[in-house]
Amino acid sequence: MLNIKMDLSKTKKEKPDEKNLSFGKYYTDNMFIMDYTEGKGWHDPRIVPYQNISLDPAAMVFHYAQESFEGLKAYKTADGSIQLFRPDKNAERMQSTHKRICIPEVPVEDFVQAVKTLVSVEKDWVPSEPETSLYLRPFVIATEAHLGVKPSSTYMFMVIASPVGAYYEEGMNPVKIFVEDEYVRATPGGTGFIKCGGNYAASLASQVKAHDLGYSQVLWLDGVERKYVEEVGSMNIFFKIDGKFYTAPTSGTVLPGVTRMSCIELLKKWGYEVKEEHIAIVDIMKAAKDGKLEEVFGTGTAAVISPVGELRYEDEIARINDFKTGDITQKLYDTLTGIQWGKIKDDMNWTVKVD
Repeated sequence: MLNIKMDLSKTKKEKPDEKNLSFGKYYTDNMFIMDYTEGKGWHDPRIVPYQNISLDPAAMVFHYAQESFEGLKAYKTADGSIQLFRPDKNAERMQSTHKRICIPEVPVEDFVQAVKTLVSVEKDWVPSEPETSLYLRPFVIATEAHLGVKPSSTYMFMVIASPVGAYYEEGMNPVKIFVEDEYVRATPGGTGFIKCGGNYAASLASQVKAHDLGYSQVLWLDGVERKYVEEVGSMNIFFKIDGKFYTAPTSGTVLPGVTRMSCIELLKKWGYEVKEEHIAIVDIMKAAKDGKLEEVFGTGTAAVISPVGELRYEDEIARINDFKTGDITQKLYDTLTGIQWGKIKDDMNWTVKVD
């Protein structure tokens, strides 16, 4: 168990209006930091005032992108208590990321303790308005000042917190998705299955292109044949075709989302067949043309569930469910958010109370 030192901010920031929270704009009074030194391991866990950090210009994170990040939320329930949603899964995924890019692993119990302790300290920052939460961003950066290509010998693990509203300003309304067939996001043997910043930097050109065409997000195809759907820029994606649900397997090029995992477990509990397999975009477009593509939705921590009302692939456009949120899409959203905000019983044992 970590012995976390407390050096809390002596000044309090003015809290934003909970009714007008955007996403990732405001930050709490304090943050968590823990250092790593080769030969010593992770050490000096502490909570300090939210502040700028000082790094050498040669710090390896700037030059070789050796870093990782996670995203999860703290929720205020109707009785005023605060809870997290499956934080151990985020910790396990960060360990997977670290294995791939040669960063020392943060023990699951230390990750969860760091998050819980920061939330406990910043409990007054957890908003209570509907659809709001405290977004948590754990991340690790390589700090050694060295210009040779190798794993860093020093790192910083930090957790910052931000009160947020809905990820999409349009709320729980169907979005339009552009299918990218020029650029690729990930290839087998690469880093598509982990959560590192380089994956997102490489996606920005397609995101700009999609926005210019009037689409909210990009749906990526596989990097080898450019035919199988994988994931959306900030979400995993599901397709309901003829009563069955399809989603790409997390076998090396797709991020194993915590919300994705939770949706699969709920769908199976409700008796639906879920196929984690490669499905070609042409088959999805054909299913839409044949009237068999019943629902499409994205899943992720930030947006939870995002219904998709339109897909554009090359010059073909598929309109889904008359651009309305599907029944199962809505049920998944209501169930997940109901559990997260404590509105319905958590019979899946997914939530963790913050002391």
